[in-house]
Amino acid sequence: MTTTRDAYTAKMKHQLDELNSRIDTLQAKAHEAREDMRAAYQTDLAKARHESKLAMAKFEEMKLAGEESWDKMVAEMEKIRDAFVHSFRYFKSQV
Repeated sequence: MTTTRDAYTAKMKHQLDELNSRIDTLQAKAHEAREDMRAAYQTDLAKARHESKLAMAKFEEMKLAGEESWDKMVAEMEKIRDAFVHSFRYFKSQV
């Protein structure tokens, strides 16, 4: 179980780090946009950053979860990660 748990944790960390890196790249691109578009981008960026913070907090909570709550934490983590991915994709589509 530990190997599976370690592999899952590493995979999730990689996914979250990758999304955060891609948001940073898009943020730089949005900053270069026309001034009238920047306000809209900032709203979408703020939502994506908020989802990122929620995902990272849940990730830290999941890492500390005991065996008895692991499956529940994985399910919660995946829901939060999916919301983060959705926010990222929406932001990406607007930039």
